[in-house]
Amino acid sequence: MLQLFSTLNRKAFFNAIIAMLLVIVLAFLGSRNLQNFDAALIAYLFGTVFAVFGITYRYSIWLQRPPTKMYWRRTWQFAFSRTFLPYIGQTFWLFIKNILFQRFIYPRGRNRWVGHFLLATGCTIAFAVTIPLTLGWIHFTLKPNTLDIYEAHLFGFSMLDFRLGSFMAFNIFHVLSWCSVLVIIGALMMMNRRLTNGGLIATQSFEGDWLPLILLLVISVTGLGITYDYTFLQGKTHQFMSVIHAITVILFLLWLPFGKFFHIFQRPAQVGANIYKIEGAKRGMVVCPHTGQPFATHLHISDLKQVTKELGFDFNLKDGSSHLDLSPEGKRSAIAKAHFKARQESGKFFG
Repeated sequence: MLQLFSTLNRKAFFNAIIAMLLVIVLAFLGSRNLQNFDAALIAYLFGTVFAVFGITYRYSIWLQRPPTKMYWRRTWQFAFSRTFLPYIGQTFWLFIKNILFQRFIYPRGRNRWVGHFLLATGCTIAFAVTIPLTLGWIHFTLKPNTLDIYEAHLFGFSMLDFRLGSFMAFNIFHVLSWCSVLVIIGALMMMNRRLTNGGLIATQSFEGDWLPLILLLVISVTGLGITYDYTFLQGKTHQFMSVIHAITVILFLLWLPFGKFFHIFQRPAQVGANIYKIEGAKRGMVVCPHTGQPFATHLHISDLKQVTKELGFDFNLKDGSSHLDLSPEGKRSAIAKAHFKARQESGKFFG
């Protein structure tokens, strides 16, 4: 146990503690001193606080890696540069294209994109609804002096009212059911892919690939089950459905920082990487001295030299140039020439 604490990343641990305390304070303030907090959701709150701690800790460590730190620093540098105006539009377009519509998946297969899009959309909307509910930021009450009009409150302020039994009320109260349908279809499509794709069958693992899908599927099925139970079964299976649903949701929150779903929080950084490529192309390309062809941006090669130096690698050559100035084809040629020279000097070309 002592060894565990001795290996903690202090900066990441400090950031995680700050984030965790911030969530607790925001839950206290946003729910008006817990006045609007639903005590039935206390287990979900503990799971959310732990997930925030774990995600912040891992994200902080990820940002400390030299390559990630370089991309992160460059993104903010470009965002606040004199040419930031064009990047606002590009950032918005890239966010719509690659984050909301998951288009970066499409070149890997249409069915894969459909499954991933349904999973991402269902989970994103579900998070947007359940996290504010769990923290007590959103709650519903009957409008004063009425018996059939509900009010939706955000941070204690009345934001919206709707009549019970209306189309709006039906969709507001069933938004998580629609999310469950999207997630179930998406999870089944991804499971089918993992059962039929030979490459995936050979490389997949239970905890890395199947457990996340199983958790999402059980959460969604039991969530729909709760709705079906109070609509058609008069609550006869409510205890079973709600307990299984709560257990799987909390397991999901606890697993979130450690498993495959951590990529959800890494993915927005992809927008910064795209901006980096655009800015790099503006600054010109590096020409390989071996092939005479451009292969990477000056910005990328310059940053690569700095990052490899921080990692303790020395790619400088005796003539003052760098091995990193060569394209992949040039590097292979340089290695072949070095092997040939070594063989020639030893007097043996074989054996």
